[in-house]
Amino acid sequence: MSPTDETPDDVATAPAGPGGVRLRRALDGLPSYVPGKPAAGPVEGAERPFKASSNENPYPPLPGVLEAAIRAAGAMNRYPDMFAGELVAALSERFQVPPAHLATGTGSVGILQQVIQATAADGDEVVYAWRSFEAYPIVVGISGATSVRVPLGPGARHDLDAMAAAITERTRLIIVCSPNNPTGPAVRHDELERFLGRVPGDVLVVVDEAYREFVRDPAAADGLRLYRDHPNVCVLRTFSKAYGLAGLRVGFAVAHDAVADALRKTAVPFGVSVVAQQAAIESLDREAELMERVTALVTERERVVAALRAQGWEIPHTEANFVWLELGERTLDFARHCEQAGLIVRPFAGEGCRVTVAEPEANDRLIRLAGAWLAG
Repeated sequence: MSPTDETPDDVATAPAGPGGVRLRRALDGLPSYVPGKPAAGPVEGAERPFKASSNENPYPPLPGVLEAAIRAAGAMNRYPDMFAGELVAALSERFQVPPAHLATGTGSVGILQQVIQATAADGDEVVYAWRSFEAYPIVVGISGATSVRVPLGPGARHDLDAMAAAITERTRLIIVCSPNNPTGPAVRHDELERFLGRVPGDVLVVVDEAYREFVRDPAAADGLRLYRDHPNVCVLRTFSKAYGLAGLRVGFAVAHDAVADALRKTAVPFGVSVVAQQAAIESLDREAELMERVTALVTERERVVAALRAQGWEIPHTEANFVWLELGERTLDFARHCEQAGLIVRPFAGEGCRVTVAEPEANDRLIRLAGAWLAG
């Protein structure tokens, strides 16, 4: 009996390669995730290099957070609490949701992979805007499901009408990234509410809010409000961005019972370390201090956007901690232009560059380099 006689397509294997190992056909043609390029080390006589390619919080850990992580590291010989009970209790109190509606994972992208494992397989479709977070086609492709990419509309915003029209009987999951990575705009609450009215109740809608803490538009969608009214809404959040715990990998989902339980079933056992759990708990306790830093970054964001627009750049309205420069075929040239001056940005070849709002000195350099680019 051949593998394809009895094996579904999503787990069917391709012919053995030179090494003799058969791998799943679903992996054929899948890109690998491309992380933000790190900044080079300091060079004598050169400007200090800055990494503005990964949307990290440029501030060091909050007072108390590092100490909590160090204390937790003393128990690294033990497995962490698999279901992060203490962290879940803290999140439950902070967001006023039942503990049973929470699931944790290795960052919001780790949780997203759990969502896809729970909802989509071969023959199913996952709908999302494009361009959006580059991990989406990867995690969908790994599952064997088909990505349905709906082009962004004017202003680099989600075209929810087109996304609704893309729903078929094969649709199992819809992802809405708000604010959208890498372009920046947030979906409005009223338009997302209307969109949900057009989505079948058995299709899960994930609202990916990795950058929620940076949002200042009162009309922007609030995923938690939507979750409370819609059983088919799941909200993703992370401690990687605003909370500054990118190196520890801890995120969480808020969803109704059946979905949250499925996410716990599909989680990597013990995936969120004890260090990450304790640092996240301490960060929640120090949220007031955290938001002072977030406010400072939002102020910098507004300064950067105003300066770039004054130079002549058309910058989409961003509610995140980054800006989007549409550069088309000159994208890689601009990225090299910045790198030569010690500023590492995130290029998307043929489309544009995403640049993190970072330290004021880094932001000043971006403004200078962007102005020189237009002038040159």
